[in-house]
Amino acid sequence: MTIEFLLRLIGMVIFAVIGWRIGDALGGEAQMRYIIVLALAGAALGLLVTPWLTIRPYLWMRKTIRQIPAQQLLAATIGLLIGLIIAALTSFPLSFLPNPWGSLLPFVSLLIFGYLGAWVMVMRERDFFALLSGRLGREGLKSSERSVLLDTSVIIDGRIADISRTGFIDGTMMIPRFVLAELQHIADSPDPLRRNRGRRGLEMLNKLQKESIVPIRITDLDVEDVREVDDKLIRLAKNLHCPIVTNDYNLNRVAELQGVRILNINELANAVRAVVLPGEAMRVYIVQEGKELGQGVGYLDDGTMVVVDNAKRYIGTEIDVTVTRMLQTNQGRMIFATPILEEKK
Repeated sequence: MTIEFLLRLIGMVIFAVIGWRIGDALGGEAQMRYIIVLALAGAALGLLVTPWLTIRPYLWMRKTIRQIPAQQLLAATIGLLIGLIIAALTSFPLSFLPNPWGSLLPFVSLLIFGYLGAWVMVMRERDFFALLSGRLGREGLKSSERSVLLDTSVIIDGRIADISRTGFIDGTMMIPRFVLAELQHIADSPDPLRRNRGRRGLEMLNKLQKESIVPIRITDLDVEDVREVDDKLIRLAKNLHCPIVTNDYNLNRVAELQGVRILNINELANAVRAVVLPGEAMRVYIVQEGKELGQGVGYLDDGTMVVVDNAKRYIGTEIDVTVTRMLQTNQGRMIFATPILEEKK
């Protein structure tokens, strides 16, 4: 037996009793007829409307509260308490007014000041917490501002697990449950490539939770009126005033257009790669043929591509090269070089 069905039965009994009482109050010659008809009508009405008076408001309230950030919820609660205190102070003098104002205005002031208190505090929550001199207020605000949201692509990528161990991100890493659901959906995909990516993402998430030196939190915060995961992330980041960690180029551009701060792992990787200058020598293992005739391609430890002229015949061997130029692309840096053996000849 479900809770909704049980509540419907309780509502049916309550409304049937109300109908019986109304029929009994009508009296007259047809008293029993009124009692039966109104009791049956009350029972039917109770079965129909009870969920809308009990479960539906509860579910709506729970969904709304889950979407509200904790900081806003705390600010609204404090504002409501302040508004109720002001309303209580004004109710006493208002009660001396002649009826009906003496009975009506105290209740009206309770509604007005309660609403205004909560509304003002939500609108000025950041200013309020910034003015608090206590440690709790300051640390709570800083913690909220240092939080970051992780998207699906950066979890699958896996480099965020290594970054989390370095301490560069010192706030809480939050993973919305809808991102976790998308990872699970990818891991269950019939396509082998997508399935492997999803499983890798779940493994990286498990590794992140075990090895990260910063807090990792799975949050139930959601945006119910948005379906796409990227749109949900952007809206949630705007509500929480926190950045998104990603390596998704499209999400990066869309979020920036909407004023959301982005921490792009690819941009970080490009920024910390070793800088090489023309004329410097290095040792490179040639792994494949290049696009141009005779070229060989190798990679540095950080993943930077090195294109070596006339190095096709050295595929599978490690050679010394001299850097000739460097090119910055959207995918990262490319280094062009020539074999030192060729120069000596």
